[in-house]
Amino acid sequence: MRETIKIIIVEDDADFAYLIQKLLKRHKDIEVVCHCSDKKDALQKVIEEEPDIVLMDLNLGTSSMDGVLLSRKIRVMTDSKVLILTASNTPDMILKAAKEAFASGYIFKNQLSLLVEDIRTTAAGYTPQEYLIASSALSCLSEAEYAVFEIMMGKENHLQSSPKTIANQKGRIVKKLGLENQKELLHVFRMLQEDVKKGVGRLKN
Repeated sequence: MRETIKIIIVEDDADFAYLIQKLLKRHKDIEVVCHCSDKKDALQKVIEEEPDIVLMDLNLGTSSMDGVLLSRKIRVMTDSKVLILTASNTPDMILKAAKEAFASGYIFKNQLSLLVEDIRTTAAGYTPQEYLIASSALSCLSEAEYAVFEIMMGKENHLQSSPKTIANQKGRIVKKLGLENQKELLHVFRMLQEDVKKGVGRLKN
């Protein structure tokens, strides 16, 4: 982690974005690089500036899917983490959006007092919330597919399946998760690769 945590805010409510910037500017270890209200500009800025964290309004534009799809692109195309900002008070709906976005976490807009600490812990490493979201995203896989997913993460292969069967399952896993290829999957779930290298199991056994 860098000495200063670089942040980009993606929020189409100018007043709320100003409130966040005002809050974060009080802290010397956090740098707000810019505020974007347009999703096209936001993606380009994230690619150019390489922030540690993007604060993403879930209801950016006309629907919550705008924020979700932009978050997915950011997670696939960059090393930035995404924290979703939401005014919703429905945890199940927010978790569903977060897993579809491959987000690292989410923050309710009425709990901004927690924002600074959430930013610091997310920038410092992988949080319990991040593991919860990843586990939720992987819940669509069958037991057999999850075993192959673990192989993709670097776990030793103890399966009796043929190489062709495993290769076919890898393709199905990538498709189920809405990704283009195995490279994208390895990038999005790199924290689980790191766990395998450390001999740590955070999700299923």
